[in-house]
Amino acid sequence: MLRYDDTGPGTGGDHEHVVVLSHGLLMDRTMFAPQVEALRHRARCITWDERGHGETDYDGAFSYWDSADDVVALLDHLEVDRAVLVGMSQGGFLSLRAALRHPERVAALVMYDSQAGPEDPAVAPLYDGMAAAWAADGADEATLDYVAHEILGPDVDAEPWKQTWRSQPRERAAQVIRPLLDREDLTDRLGEVACPVLVVHGTADTAIPVEKARAVADGVRDCRGLVLVEGAAHAAGLSHPDEVNAAIAELLDDL
Repeated sequence: MLRYDDTGPGTGGDHEHVVVLSHGLLMDRTMFAPQVEALRHRARCITWDERGHGETDYDGAFSYWDSADDVVALLDHLEVDRAVLVGMSQGGFLSLRAALRHPERVAALVMYDSQAGPEDPAVAPLYDGMAAAWAADGADEATLDYVAHEILGPDVDAEPWKQTWRSQPRERAAQVIRPLLDREDLTDRLGEVACPVLVVHGTADTAIPVEKARAVADGVRDCRGLVLVEGAAHAAGLSHPDEVNAAIAELLDDL
């Protein structure tokens, strides 16, 4: 069962738009608190925990295509016909796949610190080994420091997230890393995306280089902008929420 939060209709303001925010690897729906707070009066905001993350358990192998079907199933459950999909990193991988497989359900796509390509083969063995060690023995402080640096960067307090990672079942690490490492390259399919696309990316993102964001912006048919958040690492919406929130709000106003 997917766990989610829904601001719902009738909480104030004009809820013409529905926005579904999908988190990155090892994160959960709470990472979007700054976005929900900023956008809830102009859109119905839905956040959810993906398979093997947060309060959503899952036992078995899955792909980001499965996760794309999950987000559409959530729309079905909430009786939402179409939504703006905002995806951070892994959330962007699944949201892109949802836009390709279920184009009639996606009003717009926000690729936030994400990309369309496969995992870098130079770092894939590092991630695989780290996840295997985490699953076998738990995450040591060096691993948690590395993960915090890659995802959060220097401008976000890492300790609450490190505590979350310590508290999660350790076997999740190996399970959730497989879709990341096994995902295919969709760069050549970007031209199939029918909806408007906004690309938001931190200039200091070391997990996904800025050129990957440029490739998305260049590859889609209807790019509504490439917003580079100066100095932001991989979780720009946490470290630089004002810039990210303003970019999403502008997209909503333009739709």
